[in-house]
Amino acid sequence: MASERDYFHLSGPLHLTHVKWDNLYHRKSVAASLVQGVYVQEKDRQEQRKGPNALAFPWWAFFHFQLLHTLVDDVDNSIFGAIYEFKPPPSKCNDTLHKTPRYVIAFRGTIKKPDSISRDIELDLQFIRNGLHQTSRSNIAIEAVRNMVASVGGSNLWLAGHSLGSCMTLLAGKDMAKNGILIESFLFNPPYASAPIERIRSKKLKHRLRIASSVVKAGLAIAMKDKKSSSFDSLSAWIPCLFVNPSDYICSEYVGYFEHRRKMEEIGAGSIEKVATQNSVISLMMSAFGKESEPLHLIPSATLAVNFTPSRNFKEAHGIHQWWKPDLCLQSKLYKY
Repeated sequence: MASERDYFHLSGPLHLTHVKWDNLYHRKSVAASLVQGVYVQEKDRQEQRKGPNALAFPWWAFFHFQLLHTLVDDVDNSIFGAIYEFKPPPSKCNDTLHKTPRYVIAFRGTIKKPDSISRDIELDLQFIRNGLHQTSRSNIAIEAVRNMVASVGGSNLWLAGHSLGSCMTLLAGKDMAKNGILIESFLFNPPYASAPIERIRSKKLKHRLRIASSVVKAGLAIAMKDKKSSSFDSLSAWIPCLFVNPSDYICSEYVGYFEHRRKMEEIGAGSIEKVATQNSVISLMMSAFGKESEPLHLIPSATLAVNFTPSRNFKEAHGIHQWWKPDLCLQSKLYKY
């Protein structure tokens, strides 16, 4: 049976009848809705909802997008992504229309349903082990983005993803940025593969733990003669939008990650943090044993938007639906290094 959250007319952003494409709130709401469209497409597939019984269509059609193509996992045949094309009617033209994307590639996160949960959890674990870039799903995602960029250019494209889908967005966005192509990207509740230090209440303890972690990572990286710097620096100009909730332990550490680098710069320890911020303990350990490892979650720059609206539980704090609510207490800050 379908959840109320799958029905656009019950839980979608119906209030956005006039989208101002130069407004971050409007842009992120549209991007989040397109991601939800991918979730519901896969649920439609699993529950065999077709034709008039399918629920996914309004999630993109409301904003005048058309579904061009679905991205299908080659292991479990689940729909994990979608490519949309923006096709507004003449009556919807306005002075912000030049800010719209021509195309959007969106990726869903984990779905706890029988036909997809096994593969999704396998990929979640690959992310934790810094091995997601070696999976076939990530290859399909990156290839789709490369093909679209080759066809229409990076400036006409948006990337969007939620949770595990944010990881796919990061992989593809990083891949393009390393080649000088900067794609506007929206990452909702992006996982951070580390202990959630941000959840500790004591600010002093958090700061001390992060300094200790930075010293250890920088020391190990220098001792191992790690050479990530040039690759990491090439990402500096790419500024994805990260949307996190401090009550979501999966993504909340991004708040501390960027603030810690700023604080380390202020106390004159920027050189240590410049090395530390490129590495994770897991990636360094795996590299020490000669295994390829890429800490996907680490990036030098971002616009970080934090939702301080109280969440009733973890499910709500990690959910995609929060990002189009009209009464969000959202604070945004640019970090660029």
